[in-house]
Amino acid sequence: MTVLCHTTAGYLDLSWLDLALGAALVLLLGLGSLRLRLGIGRALATGALRTTVQLLLMGLVLKALFGTTHPAWVAGLALVMLAVAGREVRARQKRPFAGAAGFGLGTGAMFLSSFTVTVLALTLMIGPEPWHAPRYAIPLLGMLLGNTMNGVGLGLDRLTQGAWQQRREIEGRLLMGETWRAAIHDLRQEAIRNGMIPVLNALAAAGIVALPGMMTGQILAGADPVGAVKYQILIMFLIATGTGFGTVGAVLLGSRRLFDERQRLRLDRLSPPRD
Repeated sequence: MTVLCHTTAGYLDLSWLDLALGAALVLLLGLGSLRLRLGIGRALATGALRTTVQLLLMGLVLKALFGTTHPAWVAGLALVMLAVAGREVRARQKRPFAGAAGFGLGTGAMFLSSFTVTVLALTLMIGPEPWHAPRYAIPLLGMLLGNTMNGVGLGLDRLTQGAWQQRREIEGRLLMGETWRAAIHDLRQEAIRNGMIPVLNALAAAGIVALPGMMTGQILAGADPVGAVKYQILIMFLIATGTGFGTVGAVLLGSRRLFDERQRLRLDRLSPPRD
């Protein structure tokens, strides 16, 4: 009988064969999607390949980074992560803002929310020495950025799509003398709620329907379950805070961007719809 994994430092280390078996399951799913003509085969294959390459590269970077505590290296990697997240936010919208605003709105909102919450958590709650230790800072920032990215992307997509679909109603309210804030108020509220749905679902299901990833990883690595739970509760609170403030900030800034200084709806500031 072949042993597929071995024990290392209190946890079961995976072999490349283990990963190959996991990839075979994804391949089986892809074959099934082709048989059913779902049209997701290419996206599934591309996503699986990107996951493998990106995580392996990140593992190598983190392995090198953990050997130093110089803040410049940590800040550099954090900015790269932010830039990639900003690009993904724009790519997930059907009608993103044109020009620099298409990238800057989401990226700026994520910077102000995720980075602020991460720094507060590292300095006031977790307290590693030094506070910017990459072993703590990078994984924490990654979790916050990933979830905030989803919220910001969903919120902005709902805002821009809704503004296009409801353009006659919004312009009619402006002609009736309403301010731009009043004319887009309902849509803005809906966009914020839409961006918050994933994190609200995660908060409601954690511990009963699903065991969150960080908690599961700590338990598999041999950590005390109660200690892992405390960390996970803190992470969930941080994710909710970062996602909430990021989504609110992006939608508020995006709402203002939809109108000019004369309070006219400017849909020409949106890019053409993606296929």
